[in-house]
Amino acid sequence: MTETDTIMVVDDEPGNIRLLGEILVAEGYQVIVARSGEEALARIENSLPTVLLLDVVMPGLSGYDVCQRLRADPKTAGLPIILVTGARPEEERVRGLDAGADEFLTKPVNREELLARLRSLLRVQQLHRQIAEWNEKLEERVQQQMNEMRRLEQLKNFLPARVAEMAVQEGGESMLEPRRQMITSLVLDMRGFTAFTEAAEPEDVIQVLAEYYASMGEIVERFGGTVDRFAGDGMVVLFNAPINLDKHEQQAVLAALELQSAYAELRSKWLSRGFDLGLGIGLSSGHATIGALGFSGRWQYTAIGTVINLAARLCSDAAHGEILAAEWVIKALDEQIDSEAQGERSIRGLKQPVVVHRIRGLLAETN
Repeated sequence: MTETDTIMVVDDEPGNIRLLGEILVAEGYQVIVARSGEEALARIENSLPTVLLLDVVMPGLSGYDVCQRLRADPKTAGLPIILVTGARPEEERVRGLDAGADEFLTKPVNREELLARLRSLLRVQQLHRQIAEWNEKLEERVQQQMNEMRRLEQLKNFLPARVAEMAVQEGGESMLEPRRQMITSLVLDMRGFTAFTEAAEPEDVIQVLAEYYASMGEIVERFGGTVDRFAGDGMVVLFNAPINLDKHEQQAVLAALELQSAYAELRSKWLSRGFDLGLGIGLSSGHATIGALGFSGRWQYTAIGTVINLAARLCSDAAHGEILAAEWVIKALDEQIDSEAQGERSIRGLKQPVVVHRIRGLLAETN
């Protein structure tokens, strides 16, 4: 029983109302009274009781009539109803079940039986409330998940999947706002691709690109990189944006070495079909402005800064099989990699020459 449990007693006999009311009030229930079926329906319309204690035989609407009307209304269909039957309890119980009653009492009403049946109905009512609350919470969670899925799919239309998932998980797109970040940029590009597209059938070009992107993309994802953009046969990859990596320079170098290794297998297969395509890679680290840029309906997660341009220039200078890196990448790795200094190079867009290294492999196992 709770403080809000209200029992409506419906009976046309004042003596019965007084007797039932005294029993219920003594047990702490709130009691409201109706002296006819019509009055009961009118009062229930304005205020729904917890349980209805309903006499069967009354002038006007009988207890059966009231019960049927309540069960026909979705607002009161679940109201617990105890029918108080008279001289023919078995016959009236059958009619009461057909009308929708939950429990039955036989006159004269036994106090202990009345209270026991009330407690039973209230337990069931409480269980129904709890189930309704669970269902409501479940519906809210399902709706929330559906909203997140829809939001994720929308974001995936114009952002890399990894970035879109992070935006949804963090509960908003604030992480997509432009900010300053230290990153490593990796740019890779095919050698001989332009000549290949001029001579090959379109179907062959599409198949080669599909195999290339599938192989390279899997490696990039595995090492924590985010594909900024595709440019024909080229890819621009970011490390430490938006996913923070403690050793983003190292992850980028490890990815570059594996990219070249995987590409060697692709190239061998393509050579057997008469397609001679190489791969060059450029690496640079430094600060960049990262975030989602664009306009309504067309956004792109990207990075802007010298670090991107330098990696692209080094990629253009790299011959097939070469990985060229700016000196800042090499210094960040504490001599863990086998590299060969290539001297200073003048890079378009930079005032000062850049010391370039060719990465050949690892000197020791990196973690």
